[in-house]
Amino acid sequence: MKRGGGNIPRIVIAGPASNVGKTTIVAGLVAALRSQGLVVQPFKCGPDYIDPSYHERAAGRPCRNLDTWMLNDLQLLEGFSRACSDADIAVIEGVMGLFDGSNWDDERGSTAQIAKLLGAPVLLVIDISGAARSAAVVALGCQHFDPAVSLRAVALNFAGSETHARGCAAAIEKATGLPTLGWLPRDVRLRVPERHLGLIPGNEHSNTDALIAELAVELARRFDLPAIRKTAEEVAALPVVAATPAADRRTDSRPTLAVARDAAFCFYYPENLELLAEAGAAIEFFSPLAGERPSAQAAGVYLGGGYPELHGPALASNHGLWLALRELHARNAPIYAECGGFMVLTQGLVDRDGNRWPMAGLLPGVARMSNKLAALGYRHATAVQSNLLADANETLRGHEFHYSQWLCEEAVDEGTAAWRVRGSRGPATLQPAGFSRGNLLASYLHIHFGQDPAIARRFVQRLSQSVHFPALEPLS
Repeated sequence: MKRGGGNIPRIVIAGPASNVGKTTIVAGLVAALRSQGLVVQPFKCGPDYIDPSYHERAAGRPCRNLDTWMLNDLQLLEGFSRACSDADIAVIEGVMGLFDGSNWDDERGSTAQIAKLLGAPVLLVIDISGAARSAAVVALGCQHFDPAVSLRAVALNFAGSETHARGCAAAIEKATGLPTLGWLPRDVRLRVPERHLGLIPGNEHSNTDALIAELAVELARRFDLPAIRKTAEEVAALPVVAATPAADRRTDSRPTLAVARDAAFCFYYPENLELLAEAGAAIEFFSPLAGERPSAQAAGVYLGGGYPELHGPALASNHGLWLALRELHARNAPIYAECGGFMVLTQGLVDRDGNRWPMAGLLPGVARMSNKLAALGYRHATAVQSNLLADANETLRGHEFHYSQWLCEEAVDEGTAAWRVRGSRGPATLQPAGFSRGNLLASYLHIHFGQDPAIARRFVQRLSQSVHFPALEPLS
């Protein structure tokens, strides 16, 4: 029987640090619970698109992000309740370490803060590959760092043997009183492959379904699933949060928004697309890698992030797409591009091997890949001028994560820059970023539309009005 919303059983799977195997365990747990006939709603804390791709495959439904830096508390609770309305249980993967957030000295944006906000018990995953009794020190520290966090149990990963796992579990229970509800061995078969942005997305990895099925078997064999379910049920009801009313959809002329979606463009918050639909847009998907382009009915285009750098030849050969984008831009139709989408709007994309592939050419300069991380973190973004999402001087919150750089001989100035950007940790100089011209908005920023209902409404209003905007003069 579905309990959904604020009454749903829920559990947070956290770690003392990154790379302890949270994603592996969450994907396996979601699949194992689903095999018991439960409808499982997965979540990922923080700004992440890759880990959720595994949880989505495991659950058979979209994984949602929970982010208390980009969203306020009420917005997060509303999104959580809405996503859980038809589910039996929620499984939530943490971000980084349990207490790591957007700042050095407070909990904002951390897994701990989200667990407390949701009143959710925490299962702590500990990497014991190089530890024995010292694993208890890690558990004890997490248990006492913030007693308001409901740390209820631990799970052990990368065990050398069952004896190793049982020994660490005994030490942890003696020091903390916390039970160990499961463990996984040090087994390469149970690891998700990685590349420069982290894990390879689940929709790309050819063995994803087989991996998840094997993880589900391992979790069912080595974890106490009844105890995990019982722990998840020991929660209080969340406050009822009124949902934001949807836009009036009685009109028969909803504007069509073409959204690129394939292995090159796969980073989208599900809520962004849902909010755009609720604001009145008709969403159509197309695959640039399959040679597709927006339909003739498209009033605008949304190019999300992803891995265009891995698909240079296929994208460069899609001349129909580039022509369609140029035609849309010439008549000032809305074009919104985030990160990977931003890269393909430049004159060219230079991959890691130094090959340059021609792109849409709507922006000056090229996007060049490097072996070094170019940017990572939350960003305050203030609109330099009114754009597709915000009024002039309005500040939105977003994040960046990319290995490419925009190389442009023309200086980014107040006339073409989309945003003045600063980081979230400590004082930072405002830097011009991105490109804005008419209804084209492109930058490395990923922005969660849930932070302000006006974002999606503004976008859809521009879609509806696009045929009435004057055409743009060609770029000089």
